[in-house]
Amino acid sequence: MNRRTLFSLMGGTAVALTIAACSPMSGTPDIVEILSENEQFSTLVAAVSAAGLVDTLEGDGPFTVFAPTNAAFAALPAGTVESLLRPENKDQLIKILTYHVVPGAVTSDQLAGQRMDVATVEGQTVRVNGIDGVRVNNARVTQADIIASNGVIHRIDRVLLPK
Repeated sequence: MNRRTLFSLMGGTAVALTIAACSPMSGTPDIVEILSENEQFSTLVAAVSAAGLVDTLEGDGPFTVFAPTNAAFAALPAGTVESLLRPENKDQLIKILTYHVVPGAVTSDQLAGQRMDVATVEGQTVRVNGIDGVRVNNARVTQADIIASNGVIHRIDRVLLPK
């Protein structure tokens, strides 16, 4: 390889590296982006949207979200989800969804071996039991520590219903 070709290749590589260095880095997605990218949370995403909570969960946080799957919503009595998504039931939907959110970023290692009542954004508390796995009220955490730029998501197998 002659010098001219070598210097051309080196120059092209330098330009490519410079462009790559100047382009914005893709950071960790926020809570809503992570939920939206995962089909098993499509019902939750629809509910968050219907409740007008997207901007909140895209905000700075940090938040801990106990995220019920589509299967968890499907286990509710027939017609429940459809009813909650109606505009006239928005306040009730907000109450249920904010009952799934805890201020701050709480990871499973902070819950391990602990039993505690934790205040939710909704205002009531959830009972967290980290003795054998992690349970929140009657729901089991089936995937812990999905890290977002503004908090953490724990996938749960049931919808939490406030009193």
